[in-house]
Amino acid sequence: MPRKVLVVTTTDAPQADVEAVVRSHAGEDVEVHVVAPASKVSFLALLTGAIDDARADAERRAEEAAPDSQHAHVGDSDPLLAIEDALRQWPADEVVVLTEPEEEATWLESDLGGLTQQRFALPVTHLVRSS
Repeated sequence: MPRKVLVVTTTDAPQADVEAVVRSHAGEDVEVHVVAPASKVSFLALLTGAIDDARADAERRAEEAAPDSQHAHVGDSDPLLAIEDALRQWPADEVVVLTEPEEEATWLESDLGGLTQQRFALPVTHLVRSS
């Protein structure tokens, strides 16, 4: 049975890069599901519910990163809620979090790997996109 890895991406990561990272980490026999939180949103836009641009950006990121469109979706603007929702629909053996470098991360992405590790009883690997 293949290992199931949930990839959470808040950064631009082409499918080939995602697959290479996941396979080098989890092995060749792996099934990948990608969730892209609609997290690139300002605090004001989040408060007012104006997150259409963030959802469009997340949809693009999910499509670029996923092995196929059946294994990708847009998640909640709160990355932890996006992960929780994805795990309800697609139970995983591990979570891989791909984020922007700290100086480029939004307030919602700060310490996402650590927060994910604290909240979910799964192994979590946090990878930062190289600049």
